[in-house]
Amino acid sequence: MTEQNEQGPTSEPATTGTTGPRSAGTLLRTILPTLASFAGGLALLRWVLVQGPTGALLWVDVAAGVLACCALLFRRRARTAVALALAAAAAFVATAGVANMVALYGVARHGRLRVAIAVGAADVLAGYVFWLVYPGNNQVYLTVVVNLAIVTAVVASGALRQTQASLLLSYRERAERAEQEQRLRENQVRQAERTRIAREMHDVVTHRISLIALHAGGLMVDPDLSRAAVKDAGELIYGSARQALDELRTALGALRADEPISLEQPSLDRIQDLVGEAVRAGQRVELDMDPALLERARTGVGRDAYRIVQEGLANARKHAPDATALVTLALEEGALRVRVENEVVERSLGVPGAGAGLIGLKERADLAGGTLRYGPSAGRFELVGELPWT
Repeated sequence: MTEQNEQGPTSEPATTGTTGPRSAGTLLRTILPTLASFAGGLALLRWVLVQGPTGALLWVDVAAGVLACCALLFRRRARTAVALALAAAAAFVATAGVANMVALYGVARHGRLRVAIAVGAADVLAGYVFWLVYPGNNQVYLTVVVNLAIVTAVVASGALRQTQASLLLSYRERAERAEQEQRLRENQVRQAERTRIAREMHDVVTHRISLIALHAGGLMVDPDLSRAAVKDAGELIYGSARQALDELRTALGALRADEPISLEQPSLDRIQDLVGEAVRAGQRVELDMDPALLERARTGVGRDAYRIVQEGLANARKHAPDATALVTLALEEGALRVRVENEVVERSLGVPGAGAGLIGLKERADLAGGTLRYGPSAGRFELVGELPWT
């Protein structure tokens, strides 16, 4: 099993010499434990051990301890291998008796618990072997118990630190994921609002352009109009074009804003004004709507009903300018039925259209929980929407 397989998911990546200069913090974290381990080994040799190397063996022990502590400099590349090598060194070298515990903590902090326990067992065994070499320090059971307690404390401390780091990482990822989901929801809401505004813009501009086309068509059909009639028609065309530009400018400003603002939402009380505007433009329209509906309609239902009437009148102006458009709004079985119908005639204003308005109306009705149907029927074109009233 390789070192990479032995380490857990929180282990640090190996640091190679090709990754660039290390930061000052990384150097301190690497060098300070090495120096502290050697200082601890000297203190262990000088003040803790009763029996230890003497004479020339003392200098050999110190030199071996220096090499053992220097091995800690490479612990990030191979933690388990370094820890096992230091455990073997600690079995014979007194000044390596702290470095092996530092290496053990690194395995417990960044590796799997079972690997740390195995390395800890090797350190306990090393303590027993050291007692065999220098039996004058303590009794064997005391040596084993002390080493076992130290190893247990080191492994538990490293494993606890690893668990805390894993939990912190998990919480951070969860918070980042929640922020991303929140941003995604905000973007979805913003996009939905932009789509709704674009649909409103289409409905409004189509309505205005069809009025302009109707006015212009009247001038083309009867070129012998009086100067006063031509002036009135020109004023109507100018007014409709200006209103179309103003409404288009407002809608585009809302779309360009970072936070799209809602456009003014019409309701049932605006349908009479809509019909009156079409009549003034020369369109023949008959409206049948119970005035009591104005007091009971919800905002969403009134807006959708207004858009259905607006689109129906605009289509009638474009495709049947000589026909009478019948607009009917009535309550039927708990639903508001909106009907716009006109005769199918041969003459058309020739205003192009892609049918996007009717598609948008169907989406409106579906979102509101209603239905929308349209098409020719018995020589008439019908646009019928049913919207939930309660």
